[in-house]
Amino acid sequence: MANLTIHQLNKSFAFEKTRREVLKSLSLSIKDNEFVSVVGASGCGKSTLLSIIAGLEDTDSGQILVDDVPINGPGLDRGVVFQTYTLLPWLTALQNIEFALKAAGYSAAASRKVAREHLELVKLSKFANVYPNQLSGGMKQRVAIARAISYRPKILLMDEPFGALDAITRYQMQELLTKIWEQHRLTVMFITHDVEEAIYLSDRVIMLSVKEKGIKQIFDVNLPRPRDKEVMSSQAFIQLHREILDNIHQDIDSESLL
Repeated sequence: MANLTIHQLNKSFAFEKTRREVLKSLSLSIKDNEFVSVVGASGCGKSTLLSIIAGLEDTDSGQILVDDVPINGPGLDRGVVFQTYTLLPWLTALQNIEFALKAAGYSAAASRKVAREHLELVKLSKFANVYPNQLSGGMKQRVAIARAISYRPKILLMDEPFGALDAITRYQMQELLTKIWEQHRLTVMFITHDVEEAIYLSDRVIMLSVKEKGIKQIFDVNLPRPRDKEVMSSQAFIQLHREILDNIHQDIDSESLL
């Protein structure tokens, strides 16, 4: 049974005196504990799709289901991490996580206990009482991830979460995310412009098309786990990377001719 099901999703936005179609008849199923990345040229609807699944954006028509139950706005079954650091600046790292847990119905004592456990999970126990403006970008995202998974969502939705980080920190965050995913059996939808990142992290890579307003192609990532940096130099990785990039470039070229 699919954990996340998207059925015949349509979405458009007002544009001058008409409407601009972004997603058209998009259908997709993501299984329990599957890691799926979504790639595609700018304007293909990646972030719009994630916002709809998160319950932050309405649809024109179609249905989103989690374990066969239609979603109706944001819910505790879905955790969300954005590229921008969405921590509350007046709360410490620990308090940011506690805030989410209390909102989810945890008691004060349970919130403190679970928050500390998740700071330990992301290797930030020593920074529990530090405010966001005193943390590096990578540290802020670690707190954001800890907060998003602290109340045990079924699905983790991530919109370019590492896009603003330097290369070394980005790789460290990819390693951390992989370990958390393996340990907590999350279903993950990960939006990225970085095809190499998508392949490295994922079981499947979904390519959205600007021209077709939906899924152009789905690529299976048949690379053994656990993965390390060495896999990126393998022939299978390089070939898949080239194939996905070629498809994205073709989509951009075909759109530019319209």
